[in-house]
Amino acid sequence: MKLNYLFLTLILVVAFSCDNDGSEYEFVQVATPQIMSKADFRKSVAIKSAQAIEEAGKIYAYQDYIFVGDVDGVHVIDNSQPEQPNAIAFIEIPKNEDISVKDNHLYADSATDLLVFDISSINSVALVERLEDVFDFYDYQIPVEAEALDYGDFDNQNAIIVGWTLKRELRKKADRNTGGELIDVVFDGNFLASAESTVGQGGSLARFQIVDKYLYTVGDHKMDVFNIDNLKTPVLKNTQYAGWNIETMFHAEGYLYLGSTNGMYIYGLDNPASPEFISEFTHWQGCDPVVVDGDYAYLTLRGGNPCGQQESVLEVIDISDKASPELVGRYTLGNP
Repeated sequence: MKLNYLFLTLILVVAFSCDNDGSEYEFVQVATPQIMSKADFRKSVAIKSAQAIEEAGKIYAYQDYIFVGDVDGVHVIDNSQPEQPNAIAFIEIPKNEDISVKDNHLYADSATDLLVFDISSINSVALVERLEDVFDFYDYQIPVEAEALDYGDFDNQNAIIVGWTLKRELRKKADRNTGGELIDVVFDGNFLASAESTVGQGGSLARFQIVDKYLYTVGDHKMDVFNIDNLKTPVLKNTQYAGWNIETMFHAEGYLYLGSTNGMYIYGLDNPASPEFISEFTHWQGCDPVVVDGDYAYLTLRGGNPCGQQESVLEVIDISDKASPELVGRYTLGNP
């Protein structure tokens, strides 16, 4: 019996000493993805009765309706009487991050796919189109408690990450990176609506923008351009590099303003099918949504989180010369 204990002790000593680079070990929270086949995932869209809001996210306004993002879906709220908004439906869209609406057609991402819903009859919303695998980036929503990731044999060609399992494991010490949380509000103005068509309005954290007959979407570093001249059948016309760590997109007066963790990119829409890079305004790394009004862009950098620095500020950028944006004001904030 004593021999067995001695042998076990010897194994432990060898395990911790054979690493000759001097690295130390520690117990960490390891996140392992919960996966679903794409075939099953694509069967998960459903139109349901009104549900309680779990985690209010992005807000989108269209005519007399408000759409509120939530966990795996969008709440539809009748706001024809603003003093008494009435929740009327829940569109279940797994792994949805953003929506945009034009002429009673709602466009939504669902992980790697683009979905089109006909909302002309708000009480009988219908899925009318799905473009599969048009996006190569979606939010995995890594748990903030995670200190390490283990993707195992995950196959991103045939499966989707729908959640995470946390387990405490003994591992080498390593740098760790986790995400934060953001909330959103709708800003007045700054959207196009002609007599011929009606386009909705998103907030500062939007990744979707509709301009005339094009839908623009951004991921981590790419911009996808869809022709929606035929509203029911969007066509992917172009995919191009857009910048690094893109978080948001805002449209104003024929330009797209992309907020990244390192600054703001400006793109012109003279050729709407292929936005042209105009200029870049850079700053230190931080969570960075952007909105525009007239000749000024407003960037907030939220500190005290994994996005970057500790300081939270509002930067005011003069964009009267789109080719040469200039910082004209900087204000320290609490937590934008």
